[in-house]
Formats: sequence, structure tokens, C-alpha cells
Amino acid sequence: MNARFQVPTPLNEPILGYAPGSPERKAFQTRLADMKSAQPDIPLYIGAKEVRTKTIAECRSPYDQSQVLGRYRVGGPAETRGAIQAALSARRSWAAMSFVDRAAIFLKAADLLANDWRQTLNAATMLCQSKNIFQAEIDSACEFIDFLRFNPYYAEQVYANQPSSPRGQWNRLEHRPLEGFVFAVTPFNFTSIAGNLPTAPALMGNTVVWKPAAATVYTAHFIMRLLKAAGLPDGVINMVTGPSSMIGQVVFDSPDLAGVHFTGSTAVFQWMWQTVGANIKKYKSYPRLVGETGGKDFIFAHPSAEPQALAVALLRGAFEFQGQKCSAASRAYIPKSLYPKVKEALGGMLKTVRMGSPEDFTNFVNAVIDKPAFDNIKGFIDRAKKNRSCKIAFGGKCDDSTGFFVQPTVIETTDPKCECMAQEIFGPVLSVYVYPDAKWGETLRLCDKGSAYALTGAVFATERKAIVEAAKVLENAAGNFYINDKPTGAVVGQQPFGGARASGTNDKAGSSLNLVRWVSPRAIKETFDPARDYRYPFLAAD
Repeated sequence: MNARFQVPTPLNEPILGYAPGSPERKAFQTRLADMKSAQPDIPLYIGAKEVRTKTIAECRSPYDQSQVLGRYRVGGPAETRGAIQAALSARRSWAAMSFVDRAAIFLKAADLLANDWRQTLNAATMLCQSKNIFQAEIDSACEFIDFLRFNPYYAEQVYANQPSSPRGQWNRLEHRPLEGFVFAVTPFNFTSIAGNLPTAPALMGNTVVWKPAAATVYTAHFIMRLLKAAGLPDGVINMVTGPSSMIGQVVFDSPDLAGVHFTGSTAVFQWMWQTVGANIKKYKSYPRLVGETGGKDFIFAHPSAEPQALAVALLRGAFEFQGQKCSAASRAYIPKSLYPKVKEALGGMLKTVRMGSPEDFTNFVNAVIDKPAFDNIKGFIDRAKKNRSCKIAFGGKCDDSTGFFVQPTVIETTDPKCECMAQEIFGPVLSVYVYPDAKWGETLRLCDKGSAYALTGAVFATERKAIVEAAKVLENAAGNFYINDKPTGAVVGQQPFGGARASGTNDKAGSSLNLVRWVSPRAIKETFDPARDYRYPFLAAD
């Protein structure tokens, strides 16, 4: 290669508006209608094969359980072992491919997704995950495109990080892919995460076994088709389905496990960590464990906060995509002097919020993902209704007769340590603790210790001194910290995403900090004129 090529400088993908009469709205609705009637037979993707087992499961829409989207084949231990072997077989040729050629595949996928594939992924995300068009657009189109464009740009920076070389030698640093395969486990709630977790390690030369969430195999199928259309070689990313415990047992028993890229529950990631620890002697290398595991994200208001802006942040932060974001605002601390105005503004807006099918563009809130999620969220609401320290200020109704609909719910509590203030709910439920103005500092410390998680959080204030104090006290309470904004909506290239404590390893998806976890550096020293006498000057006699 007689040139030093450079990845094009990425720009964030513009968000389309889908206003009535717009070309993108018409294109989307046409694609949606086509996909509703297609009902694909979804295989496992293992090496060059599309594997169709005899065990079949259905993909159904969360907002209309009578709507069958497609059917997928369920794998077992044999298919999981086959995916591992396919990844290992493809490893050498993929690692040997130049970074330029690997990057070109994902850059091409980004351009395909920015054009005709855009409405395919958006429609799949609406149908399968019950996202309205705006939530689908910012996720399955814009954020996924950004991952595909920014990751090569950041990877180039990783490779460019080289040591100094004194005269007479040349020191170099080689960033090798990990020795083995990477296991990617993705959640239901973000198509972009489902795309990024397997492709980020693959970009760095690794081969991957990918297990998507059972609820979103339908969307994952189209991600695989997109990557195949972009020219991804067989075996680089292998998609398997089946019971999580079965797949996990096979994967974590393999001596070739080199890394785990995970987004999901804290309990599952802790099990993974524990299992790796128990099996550590059997692995060829120490597996890299990268995980983002949820949050109990806060909005903390100072008496100087602007009430209307705070109310909008609470509504958007807590109820967009039904609160099914690990960054969703789930607990709020609001001073007594400010709360009446905030409550009035929030209540007034909630009266205008419509809930129903995402195919009706006037609906702001749609269905939660499935029956277990519905039951879990309803359980929190029901227990709050019985708790003397809690009061349902707004919402509280649940209906699963057609789809899994939970009304946006605001719980007021006098107990800042009650379960709805401390535990992750992952639904459209916001808990509010109203604190005495004079206890600003004390309540800040309460917020810091109020949850095991530390993913996102926000402070609202107009007084700079209050912002500085909050940022300091809450320094370790959030990996993504927002000032006068909702704690959701991190943008690739602008706010690298991740948190610590029970929220994960804080390896910041969408940045070089994440990509460097998928390489193993080798330092190379080349001496141009090596020594020819073993004796050093100090050995000479006086």
C-alpha cells in the first residue's frame, strides 16, 4: 500500500422530520406496509450458511399482539458451537484484511442505511419495538449510521497512537485483534446498540458470535442483511438465537472466548463476570468484559431552576420510548418552592400526550416491549398505590388487552429510599421526591447514594454556584452528566456513552475508549545498528 489513506471525517447523520406530505414520510409508510405483509422466515447466520432448525418461534408486534411479523429459527448447543467454529475459521483472513478494507465495509453499510435501507430499519424498529417514527429515526437510522461512520474514524486514531523513537531505532505499536472470538449480547431497546455491539469489535479485526434479544430477532435479521449487502465476509459476525442460559453455557465454556460486548441487565452481566472468573484457568487469554447494564437516572433541580424547562425535561426524559432507555429519567429531586409550578406544567402537558399504536404519528407514547415487561412495570405501580409513602400524581393505568400499554405515570413519594426511587423499572414511571429548599446539599448527597447505578443524571439550575456544587457532589453518580437538559439522547461523537458502579464498565460506546478494548497491543522495537560488543563503558578499568 503506497499511500496513507484517511477515513472521511464523519458528521452526525441529519434527523429527518417525517412531516405530513414529506418524501420520507411517504417512503416510510410504503415500506411499513410492505414489511407488515412479508413475514420472513428468519434463519441463524453461521458462517456462509443460513441455518433453519426445526424449532420455530414467532415475532409479534408489542402494540398489536395479533400481528405476526415473521418467524425465526431457534438454535441449540450445536448451532452455538457451529457459530463459534465459524468465527474462529474466519478469524485469520479477517484479521489479515487491511484496516482500509474492513473500514470500507462499514462505511458502505452507513451509506446504504442512510438511503434505501433507512426505511427498512425504521419500519422494523417500529413494528418490532413499538417505537414511534421519531424514536426509530434517531435510533435505527441516525445513531446506527453514526456508529458505522465514527467508529472507523476513531479506530484510525487508535492505530495512529505510536511511541517515540530515539536515533538508531524505530519503535512501533501494533494493535492486534484479540486471540479468539468476541461474544456480543444485545438488548431489545436500541437497534443502534444491536448493530454497534457486534460491529465495533469486528471493525478492529475480531470475529463475533452475536446473540440478539429474543424480542428483537426480527430487527436483527435486517441488520444482518444490511451488513451482508455491504460486503461483510461470511463468518465475521455470526447470529445465533436460542435460550440465553444455553447459549451462555456453551460460549463461556469455550477456551477461545476472548471478549464480551454486552448491554442488558446488571444481574446477567454479574453472572457473566462470575462465570468467567470461575472458568478463568481454561481460557487461552483473559477475556475482555465490556458491559453497560442499566440505570436509575436522576434529574436534580435547584430552587433557581426554570420550571417549564424542567417539566419538559421530565416528560421527555421519563416517557420517550415508554421509559425503556437505560438513560431514562426515573427519579427526580425537586425543591418544595418549585414543585407546584413544575407539577402544574407537567400535568398540563401530560393531558395532551396521546398513547397508542406508533403507526398513528400523533401518538407520543406507545407499547412496552412484551408481557414480562408489562407485568414488571405494573407491579411497581400497584405496589406504589398500596405504599403509604407514595401517591400516584398522574397516570397509573395499564392495559394489555391488545398491546402492552402503560400510561405515563408520576409517583410522588415522601420516602427517598422507597423501591420506586432506588430500583430500575424500565418503563414509563417517574418517581418524584420533593425536598425542603434548605436541604439542597443534604439531598444532593442523598441522590448520590440513592441508587446502585451511575449511568446518567441531570442538574437544573440557573445559579452557577449550584451547578458547580452539584457536579462535584454527583461526580461519581453518572457517567453522562447533563446540565439543564434531560439525561437521555447521547449523540455519537458528542457525548460518549457509559456509566460505572452497577451501570457497567464505562467503556464509552461511540469512542476510541471502547474500540481500544478490542485490540491487544504489541510493541515492536527495531534497532538499525545493533551492538557488536557486550561490554559497557563502565566496565573499563581506571
